[in-house]
Amino acid sequence: MSAVVVQVQSLRYTPAGIPALNIVLEHESEVVEMDTPRQVKLQLRAVAFGAQAETLSRQGLDAVCEFHGFLTNARNGKGVVFHIQDFSKT
Repeated sequence: MSAVVVQVQSLRYTPAGIPALNIVLEHESEVVEMDTPRQVKLQLRAVAFGAQAETLSRQGLDAVCEFHGFLTNARNGKGVVFHIQDFSKT
């Protein structure tokens, strides 16, 4: 998923000592649905662990990156969270 980091919380550590970073991503694109162009824009809560978290904590906001990972339920059961497994600047 191509997205921009629009919000970054402070780097934290899990009880096991693993770096963790909560961020908010913003994705914007155009897709065709039933032969009609459609603008897609959304913000998505995301989390990164380990080296990915440390690297992302040093990145500036508003840089377009390509993110790879998976969606899962939020811990509190409200909404979804994108778990970042890899990313690269585009």
